[in-house]
Amino acid sequence: MIEVAPLRYGVIFKKAFSKPHIFTAFVRDILGIEIEIDTVETEKSFSPIVGNVDSRFDLFALDKKNRLIIDIQHKRYQDHYDRFLHYHCVALIEQITSSANYKPDMQVYTIVVLTSGDKHKTDISITDFSPKKLDGTSIAETEHKIVYICPKYVTDETPEPHQEWLKAINDSLDKQVEESDYQNDVIQEVFSLIKKDKISPQEYARMKDEYSDEEYMQEQTQKAIKQGRKEGMEKGREEGREEGVSMIVKNMKKAKVSIETIMEMTGLSKEQIENLLNVM
Repeated sequence: MIEVAPLRYGVIFKKAFSKPHIFTAFVRDILGIEIEIDTVETEKSFSPIVGNVDSRFDLFALDKKNRLIIDIQHKRYQDHYDRFLHYHCVALIEQITSSANYKPDMQVYTIVVLTSGDKHKTDISITDFSPKKLDGTSIAETEHKIVYICPKYVTDETPEPHQEWLKAINDSLDKQVEESDYQNDVIQEVFSLIKKDKISPQEYARMKDEYSDEEYMQEQTQKAIKQGRKEGMEKGREEGREEGVSMIVKNMKKAKVSIETIMEMTGLSKEQIENLLNVM
């Protein structure tokens, strides 16, 4: 048993997975494809900015020989499905230089690591861009893909070699791992890189900053929910339940609570929430 820094922190995840051979091995086991890369960029962004948001990729690599773009996202957002779909599309759109040809030069693959779990509670889910016939068979076009992995929900039914990676990431979250449980040499190297005694003071500082940011957002979310409920109940008594619910939604949105979380807390559909926000 060894003590490690949890892979839930971006600074620690990047410390390990920005190594080209580790990145390559992870991509091979998760996507089933071999890539050839020399470097892995962190906090990658495009200039000029694509769209209205300066999207940043946690870990980004180009395989020029096989004409592939691979990015690994490691964030904990409530709106991760929409957010990383946007990032994925940015990497596609950035390749289009004229209206004469909309086919990107490179295939784009995105792996999203959800260390905090997911409301659907599934170990692996895939957004597949390949067109399909009515019988469900795929057509070999636009083979771009997003793979979401949730280490929290790994089971014995999770297919290998995904299972060992998911277990290793999840194992690190309590700051201790049993090295002998893992046969993959690259995973052993990841553990070596994130050992507690190999974390620098600067990396510890980044970990504390990440923890503080996360704690602050959770606190603001709870405050917004509490305030929204309080004002909502008051409004509800005066003007009916609909006005009360509108106040809850308004306060949660002010605190930058995601639509997904508002849906979970209120039981409203996305369309209902958007309608309420439009009339406020």
